[in-house]
Amino acid sequence: WGFLAVRINICIELNVVNLLLLQATGLGVGIVFSVILFKRRTWPLWFGSGLGLGMGYNNCQHDFRSPYLVHGHIVKVSTERKV
Repeated sequence: WGFLAVRINICIELNVVNLLLLQATGLGVGIVFSVILFKRRTWPLWFGSGLGLGMGYNNCQHDFRSPYLVHGHIVKVSTERKV
């Protein structure tokens, strides 16, 4: 259980950092759009921050639901020999 607890703690830390980073990025984009396009309205700030928070939450949810997802490919083997 020790290794699993460490793995979960690392995953939580990375997801919190990712969530905060995406929220800050969304807030920054909202500030830029608010100043340049929307005459200093506040809704682009809230909208950008909400988008960043939603993307961070979605990434976190994906990491916890399928942490060991392995993608496989089917390779067809031909029985005929080509000369």
